[in-house]
Amino acid sequence: MQAPRDIEPVEPTADPDEPATEPHNLVELMRAIESIDTPSGRIRFDEVLDAIGRRAFGPLLLLAGLVTLMPIVSGIPGVPTLMALFTLLVCGQLLAGRRTFWLPGWLRNRTLPSDKVHKGLKWMYRPARWVDRMLNARITFMTGKQGIRLTALACFVLALAMPPMELIPLTVNIAGVALTLFGLAIMARDGLLSILAFIITGTSLFVIIYNLL
Repeated sequence: MQAPRDIEPVEPTADPDEPATEPHNLVELMRAIESIDTPSGRIRFDEVLDAIGRRAFGPLLLLAGLVTLMPIVSGIPGVPTLMALFTLLVCGQLLAGRRTFWLPGWLRNRTLPSDKVHKGLKWMYRPARWVDRMLNARITFMTGKQGIRLTALACFVLALAMPPMELIPLTVNIAGVALTLFGLAIMARDGLLSILAFIITGTSLFVIIYNLL
């Protein structure tokens, strides 16, 4: 049996359960989340995945980073650990060579208060627009096949460190910055962002180790 091929940062095959277009930058992803109808006052994680797509590594990584980055959301007990589990599953499957990502029902059915999510998104729109203007295809070998695998490995290690980060103020948000930059780097093929994300990942891991020892 032929081994599955590596996941590449390309548009997925059309699927009726996937959105017509995947987000290509931070603002597009935020608008996709904001468009979710939430009559119950809660946003199911599964609904967010439906809105942004379930197959592309970049948007999924960006989602984890965005949720972890927003202080009003990441401050909810258990949310950093939830995003860590999500990141571990996605990165682990990419490293194993899967083309599509499987997530357990208990994770997909978790919810977040929609008012806090919308408030956090509103706070982030201005910096998100500034970040999107900076995106550019450069140093693209950092976002090629091997670069994406190295990114997945770095994010896997970062996710393992995220649960203890809940005990140390602001470290979770730093991890969110790294995940966000990795996701954007893959989506825009911006190797400079990827390099910056690796530096931030190393810094956040050093801070967590220093504080726990």
